[in-house]
Amino acid sequence: MAVKKFITGNFYDEEVLFPAVKKVRRAGFKIHDVFTPFPIHGLDKAMGLRDTSLHTAGFIYGITGTATAVGFITWALAVDWQLNFGGKPFFSLPAWIPITFELTVLFAAVGMVLTFCYLCQIAPFVKKDHFNLRSTDDTFVMALEVGDKSSDDEVIAFLNSIGAKDVMVTYKETGWWLGRYDKDDTARIHRKDIPAH
Repeated sequence: MAVKKFITGNFYDEEVLFPAVKKVRRAGFKIHDVFTPFPIHGLDKAMGLRDTSLHTAGFIYGITGTATAVGFITWALAVDWQLNFGGKPFFSLPAWIPITFELTVLFAAVGMVLTFCYLCQIAPFVKKDHFNLRSTDDTFVMALEVGDKSSDDEVIAFLNSIGAKDVMVTYKETGWWLGRYDKDDTARIHRKDIPAH
């Protein structure tokens, strides 16, 4: 992944952040992300993000679990090794409902967790750049992607005018890498596209 240039601003109040997000979008600047120490309801809509498809993935995983359970039990008990359980038919679907339900829940739960971790790029061994460590504590951090159309001073002045504090230009890795946070400079310094400071 390439190292990109961003301009970040801190917001200390949720009531200032919401109007700021709308003003940034109206001004035509591209919001990379807004980092908050806790979930903020409605922020995704203010940023113009589409609804998540995680529930669709969960449905697909659940159906896969159902098909796996019914298919395997059918093959095992009605085709490969037919056993007579108290005179029941070999294909006895009502008796298979408990294990079918369990596999449906198992596939859906595990599949959704793994999909969420993949989409958010989180795992015990995965590291990502922090735009500001205070975003995990007491402040809201907005990161804007800076293009060639506007100058850094213009964007900084705009963020200051809408209530941002500690506005700065920063270079961050947008992807993830394997390593440790205390070695992040060493982990990324070999990349040729990181600008010199």
